[in-house]
Amino acid sequence: MASSEIEQAVLLLSKLPALGQRSARRLLLHLLNKKETHFAPLLTALQHVYDSIQTCPICGNMDTISPCAICLDENRQHSVVCVVQDVADLWALERSGAFKGVYHVLGGLLSALDGVGPEELKILSLIEKIEKGNVQEVILALPSTVEGQTTAHYLSDRLAEQNVKVSALSRGVPVGGELDYLDDGTLQMALKSRREL
Repeated sequence: MASSEIEQAVLLLSKLPALGQRSARRLLLHLLNKKETHFAPLLTALQHVYDSIQTCPICGNMDTISPCAICLDENRQHSVVCVVQDVADLWALERSGAFKGVYHVLGGLLSALDGVGPEELKILSLIEKIEKGNVQEVILALPSTVEGQTTAHYLSDRLAEQNVKVSALSRGVPVGGELDYLDDGTLQMALKSRREL
């Protein structure tokens, strides 16, 4: 039987995404066995992030500087704003290296069931950003869920009053995907989003 301190650490780790109790226990055991090479540097890095992380007042990204490095980068296209649900989506798009504009993190999606209305999201600050700046295009990079589509339609309606192009990410067959393995919804969206070659 492990000590209460170890059990507490396992319990806390198991609350992280994609970790259950068994995975958390294996992870903690690995860290304990590699205290000097893995555990100590990880603790130092996590403490540094905890002490220095800030939310960017312009886009909502998380960074150790404020405004964030993306908003401060003069080489980015500040006239193109990509709207995302949360910081995880922003980081995923950045990882791809395909987008060279700036972002706006909504902080969630509209959901009547969860009681999330437009007031709970950062929609007004998006409109203010468009009205203040030289924004020419807003890309809605929201999930293909009911909530994501509802939010996209709402934003599209709200932005219709602005002098700005509104676009959305293409949906459909993933790179390397085989049609036989795709769900019906993905195939339907791929057909609707087809383009001329």
